[in-house]
Amino acid sequence: MAGLFAELGPDTTVWTWSVEQTSGFWLRMQLIELAVHRWDAESATGTPGTLAPDVAADAVTQTIQVMAPARRGWRQAPPGAGERYRFRRTDSPESWTVLFSGDQVLLVPGVPSPADVEAEGSACDLALFLWGRVPATRLRVTGDAALLPHWFTLVPPV
Repeated sequence: MAGLFAELGPDTTVWTWSVEQTSGFWLRMQLIELAVHRWDAESATGTPGTLAPDVAADAVTQTIQVMAPARRGWRQAPPGAGERYRFRRTDSPESWTVLFSGDQVLLVPGVPSPADVEAEGSACDLALFLWGRVPATRLRVTGDAALLPHWFTLVPPV
């Protein structure tokens, strides 16, 4: 697979189930999948390591921008009612504010706007939470903590 990605480069047009139709889409997906499933295997056989911070941060972004809208469509999730979630890294100044509006999942750019609930943790812990691998107790939660489990109603697991 690595050889094929090297041969294609990131910009070759290919089929995907996403709006993005490039080999770079699959490269990104496979890197995140590999990191998370490596964590799964380590978790099953002992003490898991961590996801590399840059991979984990990209997994958070990818989950919000790519997987959340797809999973909502695949599982016919209920419409959003204006719920605002913020995921804030503790190992970097980066944060993500997500708004659910009807069928849309919107990543709110720029200066963080108000959020109903905020979850703080390392990029690794945030990514693993969004992938359903670690509980919310791994995160520092402020605001309406009852909304955090509701994320998985709005973005159903596959």
